[in-house]
Amino acid sequence: YGSEAFAKYETMGVDELEACGFVLVAGGLGERLGFSGIKVALPTQITTEEPYLSLYARSILAFERRVALSKPEKEGHVTIPLAIMVSDDTAARTEALLKEHNHYGLRPEQVTLLKQEKVACLQDNEARLALDPKDPYSLLTKPHGHGDVHFLLHESGTAKRWLESGVRWVYFMQDTNALVMKVLPACLGVSKALKLEVNSVCVPRAPGESIGGIMKLKHKDGRAMTVNVEYNQIDSLLKATIEPRGDVADESGFSPWPGSINQLLFALEPYAAQLARTLGKMPEFVNPKYTDGTKTAFKSPTRLECMMQDYPKSLPPTAAVGFCVVKGITFSPVKNNLAEARKKSAAGEPTHSAASGEADTYASACEMLSAAGVEIDQPPLVSRSGVSVRDWPRVVIDPSFGVVLSDWRAKLLSPASVSLAPASTLVLQGDLSGLTVESLALKGALVVRMCKGAKVTFKNVKVDNKGWRFVDLGDGEDAEEKLAIRSYKLVKHGQRELVYDTPGEYVVDDETFFRCTLL
Repeated sequence: YGSEAFAKYETMGVDELEACGFVLVAGGLGERLGFSGIKVALPTQITTEEPYLSLYARSILAFERRVALSKPEKEGHVTIPLAIMVSDDTAARTEALLKEHNHYGLRPEQVTLLKQEKVACLQDNEARLALDPKDPYSLLTKPHGHGDVHFLLHESGTAKRWLESGVRWVYFMQDTNALVMKVLPACLGVSKALKLEVNSVCVPRAPGESIGGIMKLKHKDGRAMTVNVEYNQIDSLLKATIEPRGDVADESGFSPWPGSINQLLFALEPYAAQLARTLGKMPEFVNPKYTDGTKTAFKSPTRLECMMQDYPKSLPPTAAVGFCVVKGITFSPVKNNLAEARKKSAAGEPTHSAASGEADTYASACEMLSAAGVEIDQPPLVSRSGVSVRDWPRVVIDPSFGVVLSDWRAKLLSPASVSLAPASTLVLQGDLSGLTVESLALKGALVVRMCKGAKVTFKNVKVDNKGWRFVDLGDGEDAEEKLAIRSYKLVKHGQRELVYDTPGEYVVDDETFFRCTLL
């Protein structure tokens, strides 16, 4: 991340943003995490408590503004579509969340909800249908898996409609990865340069890590395909073929097989054509959990399911299928509850928890600042209620600040004059398109809110206050679910707030104790 090659592909990809549609797979509740609501309503972090769905929507709005910036004639005429796959469990709540928050700035007509149906469950190896324990006259049903998204995009006519409207790319993303948009422009550039039909966004993968690996599988008759192999199959597959030791690291310290994180970028034209041929059907499988090693009895009923990353299996060998491996802070899903996270943390494994997702949100923003030239020291490891994380400065910056590194560099006029003390908090909210920073020395907490039309220059800003701190919850302490799943809270001891709610030009210069407003 931040290399010359990365910047080159970002430059190529930014011109493709106007032709990109987004598909959010959001059929799950947060019950496994200890959160009773839908997962996209979870706060990405508790500094601003912005939910995932808001962050995704504001990122799309920032992409639209970025297109208009480079192509002024398209100002007000760029609409980037978003499709959200929901389920019986999440459909009504997702729709209500969107309406409550005015679609987070998106136009209602640019958001499409696609509802996934459920399938009957199987109770044993003989595939006998399972009855609902709450109603013996009904079958027990469960979701069919996120592979249904392909069928829904076809059956609803969404893929065809997007293609006819000029969309050329489709970006699939999971519900709780706050970093999902960070690498999109560069990956678009790679797909464009290599003319890829399928581009899987990948990260370096540690051996044994619980994420799938991208592999090229070759049949003895010469056929080959580049696909995701599930993490619980990698070791046995390698032992049976090319590596007797199984899933081990190479000289880099990582697995030779990059980790597939279910961020998929498809070229829409061949994708829509393939959907028309296959109706969006994906390979199905069962994954029962057995009571013991005899594998004769299920712990609970299972079902047929399918995965969206199996789409390349439906393609002919001539299809251009590839992947991008991004070395940086680009993947931090929230899927494990606090008890599981503590166990994984003690074992030195990625926790993929609310605490790590929050910490990586700050780390990612700091990585972007560093790539833009701001010097930020590597922070220490700390324990957040039993989960080990890096204690980066708590930086939360709205996507309107910039969608590619060149945007950030253009706004940080003298990055050497920007410093963030350890444990500081920097919150930049609102429409940041008019913000430039010449000099900022932050020790404590600074919150900036800007309206559309405000142009603000930080000529020389110095902040020194007691700031904000995270504090572990006490045993038995009552807390809202969004805090309980982390087991810590935010305590605000002091902050400086700069609010610009009226359009105009503003200069902040603490060095001369002079602030000027030019209307």
